[in-house]
Amino acid sequence: MSLKERIQNDLKQAMRDKDQARVDTLRLLNAAIKQREVDERITLDDAGVLAVIDKLIKRSRESIEQYEKGGRADLAAKEQADVAVWQSYLPQPLTD
Repeated sequence: MSLKERIQNDLKQAMRDKDQARVDTLRLLNAAIKQREVDERITLDDAGVLAVIDKLIKRSRESIEQYEKGGRADLAAKEQADVAVWQSYLPQPLTD
């Protein structure tokens, strides 16, 4: 199963579980993947999907920093939850 299919299946499962926060996060990821596919007129493989996830995580970390500077802990917490969901799709880092 490709990473894109796994994300789709997890989105469907989150809808069944009525986990709205996870549904929103996965829809955002799915939209970013589709946008890149449309913009570049390609079908993304797992490496392309991982690149999209990395970009979203980087952008969210920058947002978290800005929210914390602005005293918006609620928005920072939401972004951190999004990052946690997206990181579950990244490969595990190698250990020493």
